[in-house]
Order: sequence, then C-alpha cells, then structure tokens
Amino acid sequence: MSSAITSCEHLDPVQRGDDVLNCHDDGQGRKKAGQARSSSSGQPIYSILDVPPWYLCILMGIQHFLTALGGLVAVPLILAKDLCLQHDPLTQSYLISTIFFVSGICTLLQVFLGVRLPILQGGTFAFVAPSLAMLSLPAWKCPEWTLNASLVNTSSPEFTEEWQKRIRELQGAIMVASCVQIVVGFSGLIGFLMRFIGPLTIAPTISLVALPLFDSAGNNAGIHWGIAAMTIFLIVLFSQYLKNIAVPMPVYGGEKKCHTSKFYLFQVFPVLLALCLSWLLCFVLTVTNTLPSAPTAYGHLARTDTKGNVLSQAPWFRFPYPGQWGLPTISLAGVFGIIAGVIASMVESVGDYYACARLVGAPPPPRHAVNRGIGIEGLGCLLAGAWGSGNGTTSYSENVGALGITRVGSRMVMVAAGCLLLLMGLFGKIGAAFATIPTPVIGGMFLVMFGVITAVGISNLQYVDMNSSRNLFIFGFSIYCGLAIPSWVNKNPEKLQTGILQLDQVIQVLLTTGMFVGGFLGFLLDNTIPGSLEERGLLVWNQIQEESEETTMALEVYGLPCGIGTKCCTSSCTQYLPFWPKPEAGTGEQGPSLLACLFQEPSGERRKGAAETKL
Repeated sequence: MSSAITSCEHLDPVQRGDDVLNCHDDGQGRKKAGQARSSSSGQPIYSILDVPPWYLCILMGIQHFLTALGGLVAVPLILAKDLCLQHDPLTQSYLISTIFFVSGICTLLQVFLGVRLPILQGGTFAFVAPSLAMLSLPAWKCPEWTLNASLVNTSSPEFTEEWQKRIRELQGAIMVASCVQIVVGFSGLIGFLMRFIGPLTIAPTISLVALPLFDSAGNNAGIHWGIAAMTIFLIVLFSQYLKNIAVPMPVYGGEKKCHTSKFYLFQVFPVLLALCLSWLLCFVLTVTNTLPSAPTAYGHLARTDTKGNVLSQAPWFRFPYPGQWGLPTISLAGVFGIIAGVIASMVESVGDYYACARLVGAPPPPRHAVNRGIGIEGLGCLLAGAWGSGNGTTSYSENVGALGITRVGSRMVMVAAGCLLLLMGLFGKIGAAFATIPTPVIGGMFLVMFGVITAVGISNLQYVDMNSSRNLFIFGFSIYCGLAIPSWVNKNPEKLQTGILQLDQVIQVLLTTGMFVGGFLGFLLDNTIPGSLEERGLLVWNQIQEESEETTMALEVYGLPCGIGTKCCTSSCTQYLPFWPKPEAGTGEQGPSLLACLFQEPSGERRKGAAETKL
C-alpha cells in the first residue's frame, strides 16, 4: 500500500539531481550494487532480463513486500467484523498468514507462466465490496453475542463454526467466479471486451471499490481520533512533504568501502514508518496507563495489550493448506457478486501490465501475454479461494508505482519478493504481529489508503475529454447511483422480494455492490450515448494496444520459460491458442529460453551467444 501513496507520481521514474543509494553499470556490461550514481537517467537501472546481485534481489524483494504490506494486511482486517472475528485476533493472524502464502505462490506463477512482468500479486479490494454485500444478507449476519467480547469464547466449537461457515461460503463464491476469469483470459475474450470497456467504465468502477468503505474506516479511526489523526499526519508528512529529502545511509562496498549514500527513505517507506511510530506511541501510552484500561471506555482499543495474548498463542510455524476451514459451499448470490469484482480486477490489471512494461524497459505486452496474465490471475484467485484466504488475488498497482521510483525492473527481484511472501506465510508469529496493530492506527491507514484508491480510479479520466457534457453526465451519474442505490437497498431489502429466495439474494448482493452499479451504468451509457473514440478516451487506449507487436524483444520478454512455443512445443495446433507465444513474423529467429536470458557467467557478463537487451 505504501506505493499506493507513491503511485501519485503517475508511475513515472523519479528523477533527482542528487546521488542516491543505487546500482550502476561499470561500462563492461556488469552491474554493481551499493554504489552511488546519478539518478537523472529515466532508463531502468536493471531491465526486466537483467539479473542483479543476489543480495540486491533480496533487499529489493523486501522492499516490494513492505510496499504491498498495507494492502495485504488490510483485506483480512476489513472482513474480520463481518466474519464475526472482530474479537478473535488469533484467527485474524491465520488469515493474514494465509494471504501472504497464497500471494507468494501467485506472484511466482505470474512471473514464470503469466504475463512475465515483475508484478506482485496480492489481495484485491475489488472483492471486498461484494464479499461484504454477501455477508450482510440476513442468513449471514453475525449473531449479537459474537459482537460482545465478554460473551465470545474463541475456542468453543459454536464460535468456530460461526466464522468458518461464513468463510467457506466466501471460498466457494471466489472459486467459482475465478473460473470465469480463467476462461476470459485463456480464451482471449479479454481483448474483445476491452474494445467496449473504456475510462468512463473503469473510473467509476475503481473509485467505488473504496468509496463505500468510508464507514468501516471511520469506525476504526473513531476508536481514538487522536491516534488515527497522528497516523494520517505522519503518512502525509512522509509521503508528500518529506519525499524529496534524501537521508544519509551507511553503505559498505565499492571503492570507498565504508561510506554514506543518500536514500529517499520517506518516499519509499512512508506507511511503514508511520505505522511503526504510531504503534510505538500506543505502546508508550499503554505502559504509562494514559489510555483507559476499562473495556467500555473511549480509546481502550488503542492499547497494545488488548491483543497481547495473540503473539503467545500463535505458533512459530504454521503451514496453510487448501480446505483448512472445511469444504467450501456455494451460493448463487455470492458467485454473481464476486464476478462483479472479477471484472473490475481484470480491467485494472490490464492497465497495470502496460504501465509496468513501460517502466521496466520492455515492449508493450502482446495479446498472448495479456491473455495469459489474466488467465493466471484467475488461477491465482482459484488457489486463494481453495486456501481460504477470504479474498482473491490481483496485480498490485502499488508495486508498479514502486518500479518507477527504484527503476529496478528485474524479474528476479519479483521472484525474491514471491519467495519472501511464501516464507512470511509460513511463520505464524509474523501474521500474529500484524493482527495486534491497534485499531485506530488501522483506521488512520484505511482513510489514507481508501482516499488514494478513489483518486487512482478518477485518474483514468485523464484520457477522456472532460469538457464534454456527455462525459460529465456519464461519470457523475454513475458515481452518484453507485452510492445511492446500494444505500437504499440496504435500508429497504424487503421491497425487492420476488418470492424466489436465491433470485432475491442475487439482486440484493448486486445492487448493494456499489462498484457493480456504477461500473454497469458507466458501461451501458458509454456504449449507447453517441460519442467519438477520442471523446470517450478509447483512441489513446487503442493506440497503446496497437503498439504491442510481436518482435524478437517481445518474444524474449514475454515468451514462456525454456523456449516453450519457440524452440519446443511448436506444433501447428498451438498457433490457434490465444495465450501461446508466436515467433516473429517474417524471420527465422527464435527467442531465447528463460535459462539463456537469466543465467550469467560468474564475472557478471552474459554467455556468448545470449541475446543482449537493447534499451
């Protein structure tokens, strides 16, 4: 999430005149880490096919993990109340560990078999709104006794069944809906659909992912507005006011051995720093008994000892596995609601692919790579549902923004990040630590994060002629209805009764999901009200997709590992598969395999005969 803040840089590489802690080319094709270089160049320091030193891969992998940390932790914490888990932080820690583990698997799948760009996969907010809509149905509302901490016995079979049956329902809906994404991706339908889905559909859809969550964020922050306000202040201070301040950092290596280099600490880790400082303040206020100890007093949940037993109860090592909460169940209402989230997630991911390719020095992704990426994301959602994370996975726009800052676009860095996520998911104490974050600190983080997500959705309107009364009407009407209709349906569910229970549930879930209502109206009006392609913003989008040509460079970047499709498995039947790489037309050259691209001699130079990347 921290790069959700930095993604306000419009995904452009940060250019500075100072020396920064970074890596450079020594002029002989070898990359050296830990030495200062001028960051005035807009080209990536390590392009997608380069292999940085192993220690730099690990460090940059940790940074990507920390960048995505806010979003990864936020999803289980948002769902906790509607899963009847607000008073069971131990189970919340299990959900956090599970989403870490599944995100690691999905990241590795995407890097090696999907679109093959360095994009981290993680929990998606697009699934949160339909999940909350489904859990708000009368059949799934939490009993009153689960809302009272004094009445909850987290180890009792009755309580365990209450939350497990809800998450099993979520699992089934996510698994079935993810099959739709798999079909859309691997069949090539996503390319056809993108002809009709423009910025006026995407802007209200993405904006309404976060706008309806203001109530949840406000309630968490309202536990202690002072702590929440300080968290917000620190995030804004670090990410906006101090982002251009370079902090001297000790460095060992290079010609100078021990020396200092400047590092933009506040720009890279604004959320993490704010989170730690607010957490520390809560700890000090708890130790000094400044915060009230009475459970009913205002500000009690800001204490750090209210969830202190979680760390002692959590196991050091815990292996998440499919079906850990039981056999998933399926309802029609849940499936249709999550499908709305799947559509929003797919549209956002396609935009991420093109932005990421531009930042890492790669050509625009060809159609087969986009199709494969969406298909693998669907497979990732299927795995996330099977593992019981309570959510799906998608490409993280936040981490794409981080690529523009670090200018390290190597695929191997993202492999390191995926492996790190896997390890974090296996250590139970890690998830338990994040589950003990004081509630108002979480609320402050949510307020900033949801605001940025809303702004990211609105930023899609930069491609549209907003001087057009047509476009102003479509966007304004879609946003307003996306807020008004769900609010009315939530207050008057009995007025939508058809007499068929399953149909009633489907209608209620869809109409209480703001991003579905707003996105559907935007799609319908944008494709029926007359307007030119330029006015609708589709002209720019079509030009970007037309640039995705099958070149030797594209085959090298987006081809499958080990030369699959170019050196082996080149049957004539495969050319009809929408997700299969195709050799460059008119040449006999074949793209090199993954091994030839990635492996280097110990000296750091590429092996003779290996294709060089021209930037």
